[in-house]
Amino acid sequence: MNSSSERNTRGLRLIGALKLTTALMLGAAGVGIFRLWDHNLSAATERFVLRLHLDPDNRLVHTIIGQVAGIRPDQLKAIGAGTLFYGFLEALEGIGLLLKRRWAEFLTVFATVLLLPVEFYELAHKISAIRVAVLLANLAILAYLIFKLRGNHVSTQDAADRLE
Repeated sequence: MNSSSERNTRGLRLIGALKLTTALMLGAAGVGIFRLWDHNLSAATERFVLRLHLDPDNRLVHTIIGQVAGIRPDQLKAIGAGTLFYGFLEALEGIGLLLKRRWAEFLTVFATVLLLPVEFYELAHKISAIRVAVLLANLAILAYLIFKLRGNHVSTQDAADRLE
């Protein structure tokens, strides 16, 4: 493989590895959510807070425990299913990108575009460094993939024109 084609796939490999890492984290979170399904969520959250050695009298901790306590089992099931589905999608994108599949590039562009409104909404709701970083990373991935897809389209079209 020459140096030019190696540079062209380095970005895909990096994005693919990032997608697989995200998929693993989402998969673990989804399994964890389903493990909590039949448990008292507020008690489980309190144990988790104590395990992390957080101050149980902290106002933020109380707010989180209060919000978690209000989650119904059907909502928890939906959250778990959504988390696992999103993890599956990330894994599919990651594996496809690592295998240099063109469909994976299109799938990643499509999935990223679909989630941008949610990211903008979250950012408008509350600005944080993490939210800004995630949005910028996704925009960079999107720009890279669109540029790459357009470049492939132009080179494919040029090759087709030369054959005529």
